[in-house]
Amino acid sequence: MTAPGQSDEAGTTARPEAVVVDGTGRDPLRRAIGTPGRRWLLAITLLLGLLAAVALTAAAAPADRTFAALSDTVQSLMSVLTPLFGVLLVRDLRRAPGAAGVTRTVFAVAVPAVVIGVVGVLMCAVTLAVAPTEIADDPWRHAGTVAVGSVLVQVVAGLVGTGLGLLIRSPVVAFVATIVLPLGLFALLGGVDALRPAQAWLTPLGSVRHLLSGEMSVLRWVQWLCVLLIWGVGLNTMGAAALRRRRQPGR
Repeated sequence: MTAPGQSDEAGTTARPEAVVVDGTGRDPLRRAIGTPGRRWLLAITLLLGLLAAVALTAAAAPADRTFAALSDTVQSLMSVLTPLFGVLLVRDLRRAPGAAGVTRTVFAVAVPAVVIGVVGVLMCAVTLAVAPTEIADDPWRHAGTVAVGSVLVQVVAGLVGTGLGLLIRSPVVAFVATIVLPLGLFALLGGVDALRPAQAWLTPLGSVRHLLSGEMSVLRWVQWLCVLLIWGVGLNTMGAAALRRRRQPGR
């Protein structure tokens, strides 16, 4: 046995920090927002949402001061950063030799996603309730559906982060991909009239607009399920398979 900092018989250097790194992946639920960096990330995400809610309430026309209109912008803005939690959780998984399984890591992203979604709902509700200016005639229309949709939007965003984090080794590239790929596909489909209806079936943004409007139908719930299967289940399944292949001896 070698002391920390000394060389072993193979000429390698023992690193005591390996024990700490190993622990980062064993409890992904605790790690999801349990580190100082991730608590700061969570605070920044929520602060951006709060600033957006206040600014929109102050600047929007009275007819646009509704819970749904506020939630559409606030939750969409915060969902840009939500995938980063998933990317960071997957980075923990890669770093820790004895890390928890992929499934636990994927499910762990629900912690920050639900926190962001719920706090965002409360921020929009309180901002609208205390607004000193005139608001719409029916500001709380579809409020229940919008509140549920807000959480679902953040959960899918988090799953996109874990999925692309598993597929792409670089955390920076993976995070950028969580923005570029969904928006790029949305723009590509929107550029062709015949393909535009597919936006709601194939892209997160297409379903987000419906969820945060509160105007959901059976068809629109089915569309959201398709998006969840593609960007949540499918992306993470491919990522898990890719990670297993990379961990096989000789690869």
